[in-house]
Amino acid sequence: MTSPQPLPAYSRDRLAERLAAGPVVCGEGYLFELERRGYLQAGAFVPEVVLEHPEEVAALHRQFVHAGSDVVEAFTYYAHREKLRVIGKDGILEPLNRQALEIARGVADTTGTLLAGNICNTGVYDPADPATHAAVREMFTEQVGWAAEAGADYVIGETFRYLGEARIALEVIRAAELPAVILLVAGHEPVTRDDVDITDACRELAALGADVVGLNCVRGPATMLPLLGPIAAAVDVPVAALPVPYRTTAEQPTFHALRDPGPTPLPEDLPFPTALDPFTCHRYEIADFTRRARAAGVRYFGLCCGAAPHHLRAMAETLGRTPPASRYSPDMSKHVYLGADTRLRAANQAYRTSL
Repeated sequence: MTSPQPLPAYSRDRLAERLAAGPVVCGEGYLFELERRGYLQAGAFVPEVVLEHPEEVAALHRQFVHAGSDVVEAFTYYAHREKLRVIGKDGILEPLNRQALEIARGVADTTGTLLAGNICNTGVYDPADPATHAAVREMFTEQVGWAAEAGADYVIGETFRYLGEARIALEVIRAAELPAVILLVAGHEPVTRDDVDITDACRELAALGADVVGLNCVRGPATMLPLLGPIAAAVDVPVAALPVPYRTTAEQPTFHALRDPGPTPLPEDLPFPTALDPFTCHRYEIADFTRRARAAGVRYFGLCCGAAPHHLRAMAETLGRTPPASRYSPDMSKHVYLGADTRLRAANQAYRTSL
């Protein structure tokens, strides 16, 4: 078996500069957050909100930057030809992508953050069927082309369960002469669906020229963390970690596997994706994950489906940042019942000691 050969070099300036200066934080999770806010339908999870309520997308971008994100990622996740075909809206493919990039561009320009394009798993890739490889390449090529035209600093290719599909994404991004962040999914077992150990898969993608490699989605902090050290030891590029902010366990390592012991019946008895609330990590769990992931060698941080601004703020602050949202970080000293400030009434002090 021959070793993979990197493609020719190209400019990596802005992403490389940010990484050289310290850890990068990338806020993700737009699908779940906008679904919770009532602007996106769970199921297909197609980001039509980009066209229908662009002001809400821009607001969420700004809120994530306010909380500490160094990156505005264009909301083109699941905005590819196959997803739109499934809902019968192929005609909005290009307008949706271009509008998402324009919204993200505007926020990135006004906040001094990086602009990232985005492509993701297609649902059509079949390792044994070359026709699907060509279809995937075509979908990625049109999306990456629009990102390049919009002046994206780099492109994130993410949530890949197949190494083969991730390879195609990397080739397309590299051909567009853009830096590439390539993120894989480690499911119940830490192997890709084409049966490659997740560490070996990241090693191959780094050798092929990915600027950052790592994991995103599906696993929560507790079950993603053990996979990160081996990846960092195996590659010579920055490693990324973007878990979902849910309390996955060794027995239920992904948010698809979580089961709610509560008394209320759930659709198909599955908390995923619309009843995950009881499993949500609090901000201190995210801070702990951030410390541990950094110690394991991670340099590119973020959170995926389920993330909210307070989670990102905890991550940024743990990395030594003081984002604008830190002005409102918790301070219980003057809380009406819990505060210890001497200006509070003595009765409140007594209440506090009785807790």
